[in-house]
Order: sequence, then structure tokens, then C-alpha cells
Amino acid sequence: MDPVSMVFYAVVCGGLAATAPSFQSRPARLVVGTITGIIAAALLPLLRRTFGI
Repeated sequence: MDPVSMVFYAVVCGGLAATAPSFQSRPARLVVGTITGIIAAALLPLLRRTFGI
């Protein structure tokens, strides 16, 4: 994995970990994590093109 991807996903996962305890049920955390992962995976190529990385 290249450094840009690693840092991007670390930031996304860190943000998710910081907010996950506020969701009490496991299914809610699973849904939020899945949606966050899909959005992050979709945004990274766009951000790379936008910033020329």
C-alpha cells in the first residue's frame, strides 16, 4: 500500500473509531463502518486526481 492510501485510511479509521462508541448496538456500528468504508474507497481516487497525488 502506498503512503497516501495508508494515511488516508488511517485518518478515516481513526475518525470512525472516535465516533463508534457513540453507537450502542453492534449492527449500528457495522452499518456506519460499512458506509464509511464505501465512501472512503470512492473518494480516494477523486482526491488523488484533484490534488495530483
